[in-house]
Amino acid sequence: MDNKDSEAEIHPLKTEDVKAQENHENSVERRIVSKQSSRLSRLSRWRTAAFFISLFLCLIIVFAFSFIIPCPERPVSERTWFRNYDNAAAYQFLAIEDVNEDKVQDVLFAFKASNGSSSFNRSCLDEGLPSPCAFIAAVSGTNGRALWERPAAEEVEWMECGIKQLGGAEAPGCLVVGKPVSLTAVDLRTGKVQWRQSSDFGANYTVLTPVSVIPDVDSDGVQDLIIFIATGDKIKTFIHSGKNGKQIGSTGSLNVDGKARYIRLNLDSSSYFLFYTKNSLYAYSLKDLYSAATGMEIKLPSFEQDPQWEKNIDRTMHRLSLLSSGDFRYLAKIPGRSRENILVVNSEMATLINAQNLQTLWTLNVSHVVREPLLGYYKPDVLGIILESEIGPNRKKVMIVESGSGAVQWDLKLNSRAESPGPATLSTADHRSAFLIWGEYQAAGNETRFRAPLQKLYLFHPSYTNVLLELRNSTDQIIAFNATLFERSRHACYVLLRGPQPSEEPGSVSLMKRKLKEDVSESRVIWLSQVAVDSEQYVRDRLYRMRFHSR
Repeated sequence: MDNKDSEAEIHPLKTEDVKAQENHENSVERRIVSKQSSRLSRLSRWRTAAFFISLFLCLIIVFAFSFIIPCPERPVSERTWFRNYDNAAAYQFLAIEDVNEDKVQDVLFAFKASNGSSSFNRSCLDEGLPSPCAFIAAVSGTNGRALWERPAAEEVEWMECGIKQLGGAEAPGCLVVGKPVSLTAVDLRTGKVQWRQSSDFGANYTVLTPVSVIPDVDSDGVQDLIIFIATGDKIKTFIHSGKNGKQIGSTGSLNVDGKARYIRLNLDSSSYFLFYTKNSLYAYSLKDLYSAATGMEIKLPSFEQDPQWEKNIDRTMHRLSLLSSGDFRYLAKIPGRSRENILVVNSEMATLINAQNLQTLWTLNVSHVVREPLLGYYKPDVLGIILESEIGPNRKKVMIVESGSGAVQWDLKLNSRAESPGPATLSTADHRSAFLIWGEYQAAGNETRFRAPLQKLYLFHPSYTNVLLELRNSTDQIIAFNATLFERSRHACYVLLRGPQPSEEPGSVSLMKRKLKEDVSESRVIWLSQVAVDSEQYVRDRLYRMRFHSR
């Protein structure tokens, strides 16, 4: 301290400079701090403003979606609806497709009348057709409202819907084979005609169904159609453009030894058509059929030939040495592990053939099968085959056969009319199927032999192997029957088309859709054995709560 004081006395000006410099530095620091605090204050105000603006925008968006912008409404499907046509007749065609794109399946069918319904007020004369004529109609699956109707032909020989790219349209289409011979492509969404072509199929012909879709062979970007026409002991082959309906090439001809039917088998890189009569089985590759119709070779993925199959086909007559005996009644494709297999049904047995090496996988003794096999699931994810065979006058036996082994999993004997509809299956959430079967069940000892069988619809589910639910009793003539899920994994329904056929006198035609649960809740429980595990109401309630699954 003494040194500082003495220094201050000696240098008084120097001390004052130091103090002034310190004061200046302090002032600069204060200004810097003031500027920083001002900047922070302005930044804080910006952050606050941004926060409130974001909150305001979020509230506006929530308000808009809640009250201004309507949410997509889910269509409310009626549980049961009817659509009636007077002075008409119905064809045996029933297709299920989503026509109006509301994610609910709709119904397409064909009927013969002089005029359509009052909804459209269309007549045969509108299309230059004589009256009466065949109409095609699309009906909403939600409420039965007519979506469109169109006169299509004098008579309908065959109708097939859901064909993609037909007419070059983005939406699928329906192909109508009419009489006199005409091919008509109809847009599935609107009912408008995409194209119409006349063709010469000859006299006394039969269309072999279904119509097959093949890859694009005329390089117009649209897949094409191959149609088989049976006339006596010949099968004529017609290839038509899917875009405009014009015939591609000439008419091919195949020789067979009687009334023929066919199935199409898709192998890894080849496609084969199996034509079968009562005594013979013929096989043609798609490459052979195309070459016969056009006289040209083509290189496309599905036009290759399978070496193993070619070894077993007689190149002269195209007979396939699949089984030693003939007597073919039905051929059906059965999905296998790697490719489709072939189920061959004759008058005495059913045989499953491995499509890869053409070896027998199993045989089952079953006689007089009366309709084409159907697929379903008795065990979870284990494919089963439903066979209906005649066991006496107005009597049939329904069997569910495991596709992998040929073992009979379940069977039932029923009284049955010759014209009764075939069975149907619906996939359930437990990876099995609900089976819908027509007939009349009579317990042992109560059989009635001298009256015509009643026409009843039964529901069977493998969770109750000894229970049938009697859903309804129909006395009307049923022209077509189908069951499906009208919405994805829900809304299980069946559809009935009833009335006279075109060969009969016109009358009342009725189309009905009914939700399956409505019949289950009012059904009659039938015990197939004397052991009743649960109460009848418990069984009804459990099957009523059964959920379905779109495979």
